[in-house]
Amino acid sequence: MPERLLPPVPVLVSCSPPIVPKVDFSWPSFDAIPQTFITPEEPLMIVFLTALGVEHDAIRDLLTKVEQRTCTGGTIFDVGELAAHPGRQVALGVTGTGALAAATLTERALAAFSPTAMLFVGIAGGLRDWLEIGDVVVATKIHSYQGGRSEDDEFQVRPNAWLISHELEQIARRLPRDQRWHAGLPKTADGHVPAVHFEAVAAGDVMLNSRTSPEAERIRRNFNDAVAIEMESSGFAQAGHLHGRASMATVRAISDHADGTKSATDGRGGQRQAAASAAAFAVALAAAISERGEDEGGAGARPTTRRSVPTAPGTVRTSNTATNSQVGTQTGVNTGDIRVTWAGSWPSGD
Repeated sequence: MPERLLPPVPVLVSCSPPIVPKVDFSWPSFDAIPQTFITPEEPLMIVFLTALGVEHDAIRDLLTKVEQRTCTGGTIFDVGELAAHPGRQVALGVTGTGALAAATLTERALAAFSPTAMLFVGIAGGLRDWLEIGDVVVATKIHSYQGGRSEDDEFQVRPNAWLISHELEQIARRLPRDQRWHAGLPKTADGHVPAVHFEAVAAGDVMLNSRTSPEAERIRRNFNDAVAIEMESSGFAQAGHLHGRASMATVRAISDHADGTKSATDGRGGQRQAAASAAAFAVALAAAISERGEDEGGAGARPTTRRSVPTAPGTVRTSNTATNSQVGTQTGVNTGDIRVTWAGSWPSGD
């Protein structure tokens, strides 16, 4: 029996959507059977992560059309839309406390949703007396404060730090200039609105409730620009840094002053108040990302799909082969849709 030969496969790559050129290939004895594969357009996605149930509930109250989705390893996310911004798709997950859990579920969310941006949202302890319960702190820098080397006579600090994504910081700094983000806040008798601060935050696997403990002294001595402290953002930031393809930001609100009064402050509703403040600002930030990407197209805008590469001038690469000829390696950079057209069939006979 003669050996069956594979027919040559001509490939058409187009980088100038929406024009779709068509090329007819004429092969002796082969009937044309064209098939076209087009990369789909995918909507922009924002992922919220929280550590505690009270933080999760505060964001969940601002979503609509929520459905449960179970991802790899059994991790469950709530997937829906922003109630105040219909059509803006978001996912919401709970990591539990600590940097390790936060890093693990951040990586899992990045793999599952390929988001444009991720926001870690929740409560924090305040390290400054001028911070009020419920005030929002957008973390411009995350300090991982526990790294170091322990010697007989001293602890030598070896910290890590991560900056907020520039694009998200620029969008976030514009939100407090008007009152639209207040729409997500719960109504209060006195109409109080929390302040918004852009400052550094310290993160470590210690729940700090003292201003005089060795841990508090170490933070004050070596990370004196940090105005708040929490337990997850170092893991979140590291996972985002290694991924490298999503904008990352931490939004916290003050629930106590890390001064020994945490239990009393929590008993007066400090956690619920802070979680609501952080959720309102984070949801407004997620909506603003969408608005700038879809409507303004200005500085800081993101495309409405997850492809963020620029559009190049239209280029068509065409390869034609016949009989038993071969096409060598062809290289280039694609910056638009890819359209692959195949024509041909198996030769008749054995």
